[in-house]
Amino acid sequence: MKTALRVSASMLYGLALYGALVFIPAGTLHYWQGWVFVAIAMGMTIASTVLLAVANPAALQRRMRGGPRAEKRAVQKILVTGVFLSAIAVMAFSAFDHRMRWSTVPAWVCVIGDVLVALGLGFASLVVIQNAYAAATITVEEGQTLATDGVYKVVRHPMYAGAIVMMLGTALALGSYWGLLIVAFGVLVFVLRIRDEENLLNQELRGYRDYTQQVPYRLVPHIW
Repeated sequence: MKTALRVSASMLYGLALYGALVFIPAGTLHYWQGWVFVAIAMGMTIASTVLLAVANPAALQRRMRGGPRAEKRAVQKILVTGVFLSAIAVMAFSAFDHRMRWSTVPAWVCVIGDVLVALGLGFASLVVIQNAYAAATITVEEGQTLATDGVYKVVRHPMYAGAIVMMLGTALALGSYWGLLIVAFGVLVFVLRIRDEENLLNQELRGYRDYTQQVPYRLVPHIW
């Protein structure tokens, strides 16, 4: 019951936050790109949360323990803050771009952005299903095993790959090309987070060094 209340409160908070970050900077409710984006983002989030609550409550609990305060090391507190600020800035700035009409984004590009948002969130959900230890914080738990199957055969950090796809889709879905500059900053923060995370995993997670030899790419196959 406590988990259900926390999830419900989190969903309501997320809906209010998304609405504020999109429609206040846009300066209008007559913004179909914003309505479609919020509907898809919240719909996918609710669906994945319900799925996890039924299939793997422990994984859901791990995902809910996130944010800068949950990180144990100062460097990760800073980097997680950067990730959160990047995600927020992409939404708010892209909506403001729509208000100022700096970008001229065709409707079909916005639709592609919505598809990317759905794919990014869906991919992140798939990661948690395939790896119950995919927490929102960087930690190695007692008894944790190394995930090497499924999407982990393609890249070593599929959760972050999904998040970047979502950020990229967010700018386009909201009708902004300039928002992609903030996405670039977000990618840089993820790169720094991954490098620090892998130092920890190499030291504390058995088999991780061998895994990095088997799967050489961190985020994008054949690139990095």
